[in-house]
Amino acid sequence: MRYRVLGGTGIEVSVHCLGAMMFGAVGNPDHDDCVRVIHAALDQGVNFVDTADMYSAGESEEIVGKALKGRRDDVVLATKVHFRMGEGPNRSGNSRRWILKEVEESLRRLGTDWIDLYQIHRPDHSTDIEETLSVLGDLVRQGKIRAFGCSTFPAEEIVEAHNVAERRGLQRFRTEQPPYSLIARGIEAAVLPVCQRYGMGVLTWSPLASGFLTGKYRKGRPVDLSIGRPSLTPARFDPSIPGNAAKLDAVEKLVELATDIGCSLPELAVAFAAAHPGVTSVITGPRTMDQLEGLLKGASLTLDDATLDRIDEIVPPGTNLYSPDGAWRPPSLTDTARRRRPLAERAAG
Repeated sequence: MRYRVLGGTGIEVSVHCLGAMMFGAVGNPDHDDCVRVIHAALDQGVNFVDTADMYSAGESEEIVGKALKGRRDDVVLATKVHFRMGEGPNRSGNSRRWILKEVEESLRRLGTDWIDLYQIHRPDHSTDIEETLSVLGDLVRQGKIRAFGCSTFPAEEIVEAHNVAERRGLQRFRTEQPPYSLIARGIEAAVLPVCQRYGMGVLTWSPLASGFLTGKYRKGRPVDLSIGRPSLTPARFDPSIPGNAAKLDAVEKLVELATDIGCSLPELAVAFAAAHPGVTSVITGPRTMDQLEGLLKGASLTLDDATLDRIDEIVPPGTNLYSPDGAWRPPSLTDTARRRRPLAERAAG
């Protein structure tokens, strides 16, 4: 397993990062089995583990904490804050009040005194970014976190955060965690170049595009929309929808490419993400030991220029054929009031 420096922090992390989203009620509810998966990853050279407070409502952090007992010093531990944790107001977001409360809960669940990388899971336009950066800097000085970053922030939000940090003399985001895959290459246009400009580490998520790049979903094969991910978002998987047909067409070509170079489609997918010079580490989120072994099997796969050229022909650089589940959409798109003047003011004359 190779290691890369994480965003100028001096911390070296494995190119494969073990994602813990599938540990707990949402994925694998067997704690002992999850611990065995984590230990197997560590034994094979993975030293970077990423989780979040909201994964299985905190259960994922608890499982990771169990697995790291006696091995904490050898692991770079990352977690995230932002999403709602419980009923009532002020139990989510990026405010000083919530972050100070929730970091203590994450430390408790993880069974540790410090978090190596604490990440803001999504933007929050109800909170001034200065407030968020200020409290994160305080946590660094208190020794509760070693560095902090953001996750799924658009390029303009990253730039604004860095500008505010410089103007106010605050510590800045050291990392970004965006979605990136063979069929979701949108971050190549702006997010990755911005991260490279600021010297940020990048740990990408969803290299298998919510299952589209596992080989499970193929052109001409029926998709059961009543179970698994398709049951949650059937519009993303229904092959009768033209956009999904385009994804499946690309998958067929990518399967052919993987066969030509002697690897599996998941191996190709993870190797592709790791090959970009702006990417530090690729998060893979196995649910079982078999899935972990399959993903680690391709760790030594090197994609030559000819292979990357063929990928560019199938899915052009900067192109999204797939919008990742959970990707952030700005209020300017989701709030119709921000896109429409009052009815009486819409006419030009």
